[in-house]
Amino acid sequence: MPDFGYFLSCEEHTPAELVDQARMAEQAGFDSLWISDHYHPWNDRQGQSAFVWNVIGALSQAVSLPVETAVTCPLIRTHPAVIAQAAATSAAQLGGRFRLGVGTGEALNEHVLGTAWPEASVRLEMLEEALQIIRQLFTGEQTSHHGKHYTVQNARLYTLPDEQVPIDVSAFGPQAAETAARIGDGLITMMPDPAQVERFRRGGGGAKPVQGGLKVCWGSDRQEAVRTAHRLWANEQLPGELPQILPTPHHFEQASELVTEDQVASAVPCGDDPDAHTEALAAFVDAGFDTVYVNQIGKDQRGFFDFYRTKVLPQLRGWRSPKHRTGGERPWNEQQRRPGSL
Repeated sequence: MPDFGYFLSCEEHTPAELVDQARMAEQAGFDSLWISDHYHPWNDRQGQSAFVWNVIGALSQAVSLPVETAVTCPLIRTHPAVIAQAAATSAAQLGGRFRLGVGTGEALNEHVLGTAWPEASVRLEMLEEALQIIRQLFTGEQTSHHGKHYTVQNARLYTLPDEQVPIDVSAFGPQAAETAARIGDGLITMMPDPAQVERFRRGGGGAKPVQGGLKVCWGSDRQEAVRTAHRLWANEQLPGELPQILPTPHHFEQASELVTEDQVASAVPCGDDPDAHTEALAAFVDAGFDTVYVNQIGKDQRGFFDFYRTKVLPQLRGWRSPKHRTGGERPWNEQQRRPGSL
């Protein structure tokens, strides 16, 4: 049985709210925390975008749960040498309870310094070089690097955790999954797709951890919950590479006008039916994930945590896959996916 974590959304909540949610997550019985790393929210209605490393410092003092960025882009906006220092400090603060989740990012966050946004294959190449730099700096040795994309000169990290920081790589398609298997300590993906998990494991991922996550909107009025999910996170249903290339929240708002409430209702568990929430997360269990993270959309966080503590987590921890109960494969909802490209 996998662990179940809570996904803190820096795009939707203030730093103080995020710390409060982390405390509630621990009290509700969640096993770990993800936290997003963005410069912008996806749209103005979400309304926040805290600097993730400050919040992680606060989390280290507020809760005893493991924490992981989901995900940090160490390519353009922030140099990999600086990410290495931030991650090492976070791991030292958290006493070994920190994992660095990385990915190739989105123009929404990475274009802000006026740098050109590379195509996807180049970003994968940059990510591989960035991880070489980060891992070398994690050794505590003085590092110089003169590569195709990055230069580091006489850099050394003095504040380090006792153990090496694991680095998990985000992937949404075949090429990225193969790269993650080769260069990552684990896989992050937002689709409960057993084929993706198998591709990662056969490509060299072996027994490395596979983590996934999804958004839900708990509420006593299902239609109101659907409206809330549509208003705040319609961008989740945008297809293909579009989420990676749009440069501003305003562009996402324009594109999200094409997403209907019905699309959101079919893709996001909404309302207060515990079976609907349980089955959405159990799709990841059936697909072979090691940890599943869930994020509550909207302001009623306390109601969500009470609901999951009493109704959902107990069901999940007793879950038996329908394929084991009936001998048939459990279908997974193909609309429950985070769009990707590679």
